[in-house]
Amino acid sequence: MAKKTVATLQTGSKKMTKVIKMVKSPKSGAYVFVEKVVSADDANSFFTK
Repeated sequence: MAKKTVATLQTGSKKMTKVIKMVKSPKSGAYVFVEKVVSADDANSFFTK
């Protein structure tokens, strides 16, 4: 029987969050997704850039 593996983004006492932002590409005009793993405190500053 296979075990279910659960991956967490928590390292030590620092909680990490995966953030995804949709931006418009200047070349093609299509929307692309920018993904990044940041700390939970820096998540809001990622979206304001």
